[in-house]
Amino acid sequence: MFTNDQRQQERTGRYGTPRLQFLQELVTQFQSTSEDETREKILANLANFAYDPYNYNFLRQLNVLELFIDCLTEPNEKLVEFGIGGICNSCVDPANAAIVTKFDGIPLIIQCLSSPVRNTVNYALGGLYYICNKSNKEEILKPEVIDIIKRYAAAEEVSVSFSNLAKAFLNKHLSGN
Repeated sequence: MFTNDQRQQERTGRYGTPRLQFLQELVTQFQSTSEDETREKILANLANFAYDPYNYNFLRQLNVLELFIDCLTEPNEKLVEFGIGGICNSCVDPANAAIVTKFDGIPLIIQCLSSPVRNTVNYALGGLYYICNKSNKEEILKPEVIDIIKRYAAAEEVSVSFSNLAKAFLNKHLSGN
């Protein structure tokens, strides 16, 4: 469920932690720990906050989108999965998509299309669906990327979600090409 100021106040209560402060604490915990399992849990939590438009300004203010991008270069597949999940969740908002583009996230998202982790591939397809626009489509709509996406579109027996996301991408971004 999406949040608004009134609902957030009701849920937080008089003595609760304000959302910005809570998110800041999560970011600080993520940056100060080196334990993989703890980092995975924190990043998954941040990615869950990324779906709600109420949190978008907070995420931008705290540079969480850049943190998601940084996690795409991690050797830990869970961190990659949750990083691309956070990107996918937040990039329906054009301002967030612009940040991902500005900080060179597109090549990293494209790399996620080759992940052995199904969720990572799903999130990458979804993220590219939202991020692709007139200003960056040349970077995304390269023949090798389109070929991968077309293969996912045709792979309905392997994964219906891959196929559906890939078909949606192709319908939106290649219609008329």
